[in-house]
Amino acid sequence: MKLPEVEPTADIHLDHALRGRVTPEGFPEHALGRMEALVLQLGRIQHAPPTPFDALAFESPQMLVFAADHGIADEGVSAFPQAVTSQRVTQILAGRAPVNALSKLHGFELTVIDAGLANPLTPPDLDLGQVPLLLRKIGYGTRNMVLSPAMSLTQAVAALHAGMDVVRHLPGNVVALGDVGVGNTSCAALLLSRLCGVPLADACGRDHEQEGGLADTERRHKLEKLFEAATRHRKAVSPLAALAAMGGFEIAMMAGAMVQAASERRIVLVDGFVSGTAALVARSLRPAVADYLIYSHRSAEPGHRLLLIHLQAQPLMDMELRVGQGVGALLAWPLLLAARDLLAPQS
Repeated sequence: MKLPEVEPTADIHLDHALRGRVTPEGFPEHALGRMEALVLQLGRIQHAPPTPFDALAFESPQMLVFAADHGIADEGVSAFPQAVTSQRVTQILAGRAPVNALSKLHGFELTVIDAGLANPLTPPDLDLGQVPLLLRKIGYGTRNMVLSPAMSLTQAVAALHAGMDVVRHLPGNVVALGDVGVGNTSCAALLLSRLCGVPLADACGRDHEQEGGLADTERRHKLEKLFEAATRHRKAVSPLAALAAMGGFEIAMMAGAMVQAASERRIVLVDGFVSGTAALVARSLRPAVADYLIYSHRSAEPGHRLLLIHLQAQPLMDMELRVGQGVGALLAWPLLLAARDLLAPQS
């Protein structure tokens, strides 16, 4: 598998210079708290030596929503039937989803990528004209990982490369990543457990306040099925092997998109739990990718909180979101705009 090289961004001298620009005169060090860390990270990403750093510039920001279905949904592990994935994609294509409103508000170009929808969209859905749909389908949903690997290694690598190719052909220097896929939090929980050593019961999590979520009996059933999948694929311990055995097409594509974006020194806004596990895979493939990832929020998924702890990542917000689709990444965008203005050269 051929992946582009990713350049680390560490620069102590630049950090010192940027701190001097954002710390108000007469205030103590780190007066801006975690905002300072965001400013420094953005500055490092956009500093291309030997050219001196001047100001942050955000060009043609892209919102990419990767959609796919999962065979494990056949086991009743989700509160929604598999057909809901295509319904949500149709809503986005028609401009009726939260991600549409926020993309328009912040000037992001929104694109939906069919990474592996199980149900083909009908011609009226494809002709809605609101949002472009890229057909990069690897398969009509993954296989049921309780019975067999979700995908072959060849499919996993193809999905990684497809995600890289999507980013390669887009303009701009900012990429936000979101996902749609019934059953994909099961994949995220399994990948978190396998790659981070988190007990599966904790990775699967429990949210008492989640309206429309799984009841206790349904949650026990879900855990049983996830334990079956984890046991069947107990030898899949490397990131790529675990991705193929227990991941999803959209997760693999997001991981590839992150690697490609980082190789081009683009800012990468990561959304929630599912895209966070894609970041986990991307960082394992190219560790320097971590320098380019901005974790927009901490979702209501307990597993997402554990994932962020493992990644040693401080998200920008905690709004108890459960919506997916990249909504959290777009809600965090004003903080990046604030960082840009804080670093603007003084007139």
